[in-house]
Amino acid sequence: MKIRLAVFRGGPSNEYEVSLRTGQSVLSALSSSEKYDVHDVLIDKEGVWHLDGVPVSPQDLVNKIDVGFNALHGEYGEDGTIQKILENIRIPFTGSGSLASALGMNKSLAKYAFKQQDIKTPIHINLSKIEATEEKLHDIFRSFPFPNVVKPLSSGSSLGISIVKTFQDLKNAVEKAFEYSPVALIEEYISGKDISCGVINNFRDQELYALIPTENGACPSSLNESEKEAVINAAKKIHQALGLRHYSHSDFVVHPRRGIYALEVNTLPGLHQESILPKSLAAVGCTLPEFLDHIISQALER
Repeated sequence: MKIRLAVFRGGPSNEYEVSLRTGQSVLSALSSSEKYDVHDVLIDKEGVWHLDGVPVSPQDLVNKIDVGFNALHGEYGEDGTIQKILENIRIPFTGSGSLASALGMNKSLAKYAFKQQDIKTPIHINLSKIEATEEKLHDIFRSFPFPNVVKPLSSGSSLGISIVKTFQDLKNAVEKAFEYSPVALIEEYISGKDISCGVINNFRDQELYALIPTENGACPSSLNESEKEAVINAAKKIHQALGLRHYSHSDFVVHPRRGIYALEVNTLPGLHQESILPKSLAAVGCTLPEFLDHIISQALER
């Protein structure tokens, strides 16, 4: 008997379209599978679930689905919301659980975990909408290192991110960040190589398997061997420290003199054609269907 698999995509977040692409990539990769009976669960922008085009409640899936593949991005999908729903109705699902997802989505809490593991991360401050007065912004401009990066505290992808060099930049950047999150994170800008590294649980006889680090989406990176090893170790530490499961993707910047800094972690990396993770998988000779089957098997083992 085939395993009844639901692919969750869409969702009421700013990353709706990206999630549709990731979800479609998963659906296409598994469409001819003899192992899975694949169902499309589209969650619309209002949060209504649709099973193969028919509106349903989450509870309706209980006797119809064996396991869920979480192809959502951003709020609702990565912040622990859908994870909590699926935990409550006892449907196993891919990716991290509700608490670990919430920790990973909150960039400030994630940074705290990085520091606990002795992983360097750029200094930062949080700024809520209520706090963002003209006077407060002037204080920040006088006291915080410039240039800096302003980003939403809880948002995926690169939405709402700005590099700030002037006071007017700061005002504009904060307003832009608030479009995606009620709190903005203002972070020291560190120049260097933009590096990402994926981690997979229980893959190829390794409890934590690290993919080849990528640079600006290209694989492999131009890191030397010691830098590459340090990035891999940091990515594994982050995955474990936040209690993540199945797979994750951490972003770093490697400064030529100051070394490696962790920026953030992505608990549900994109899986569409332009995404980094499929390129990283291809670089180690793993196809997307093979990876998906491994992740789904991990979810079912729970």
